[in-house]
Amino acid sequence: MSNERFSTVGTNIAEKATMIWNVADLLRGPFKPHEYGLVILPMTVVKRFHDCLLPTHQAVLDTWEKVQKLAVTDGFLRRASGYQFYNTSKFTFERLLSDPENIESNFRDYLNGFSANVQDVLAKFEFDSIIKRMVESNTLYLVIKEFGSQKGYLGPDKISTVDCGYIFEDLVRRFSESFGEEAGAHFTSRDIIYLMTDLLLSGADMSRQENITVYDMTMGTSQMLSCMEERIHDLNPEMQVTCFGQEFNPSTFAIAKADMMIRGGNPDNMRFGDTLSDDKFPDYTFRYIISNPPFGIDWKREQKAVEKEAEKGDEGRFAPGLPKISDGQQLFVLNGLKKLDEHGKMAIIQNGSPLFSGDAGSGPSEIRRY
Repeated sequence: MSNERFSTVGTNIAEKATMIWNVADLLRGPFKPHEYGLVILPMTVVKRFHDCLLPTHQAVLDTWEKVQKLAVTDGFLRRASGYQFYNTSKFTFERLLSDPENIESNFRDYLNGFSANVQDVLAKFEFDSIIKRMVESNTLYLVIKEFGSQKGYLGPDKISTVDCGYIFEDLVRRFSESFGEEAGAHFTSRDIIYLMTDLLLSGADMSRQENITVYDMTMGTSQMLSCMEERIHDLNPEMQVTCFGQEFNPSTFAIAKADMMIRGGNPDNMRFGDTLSDDKFPDYTFRYIISNPPFGIDWKREQKAVEKEAEKGDEGRFAPGLPKISDGQQLFVLNGLKKLDEHGKMAIIQNGSPLFSGDAGSGPSEIRRY
């Protein structure tokens, strides 16, 4: 992939993310700066869903009229929408804006029309309480109007899945910075991810037809997974790729699950929980693992569960040893190694600490030996 392509796409992403983030101008006063993301992130996800579904909206409504009394309706409605999700509400953003007096009830009707998997995404954002605050501050209509404008358009005909994912990630980064968090905890630049994908796929035979599995143990908004899938399909468009990921931040998990639904993958492969203490993929193995886990973060919260698993020896993930309590990044390395299949490869970002921390015979040293 050329640097020219990266530069052009990156610029478009930043411009679109900036336009969306400018909605924050409407929130000043009722919301504090570190709360802007509580509105902007879920609204961006909802608008992406909306714009994806808009071309088939009438087809879904027609299908709903025919099947709503049946015991099982999901399959019919998904086929009508063309996605893994759908919305049976009569409202669109355009119709919402035509009735300002009833904006709250109509918007709630619109949200309630989404399929159950979208309801799970919205629940992770705790969006209901945010809507109440927007109503109380008279900002709900104004926010919907901004997202309903042409500059707020997020349809797949204009913005690819990978690019939209990076818009999400850029917004998460801005949100994190408003909290004073390290942006790198939520964001890995695209050139680094593509370097990782190329290292993983170097020497791979992409001519064979098989199902390639890819796993990210700390997936954030899932952009490493989508870039890996994109890169594999660059090499062989017919290759089947199944992505799996785990994340324990509710907002970024919600974005990752939404992203997977839009991409047409299985959203059930996106799982919520702490990878170290609550592994959602026991007994799974994967062909490729790509991940940027946190480093310099202690694992006191997970200590009891990690030590219990270490006692399992080779049956568990942490048999070779345990790192110092102040930095758990080697635990993620061991988790990944346990989950590689016999031909598997892993690309994982670390800082320098695991290379030299711990004396000979210590946990970090034994992990390095392993």
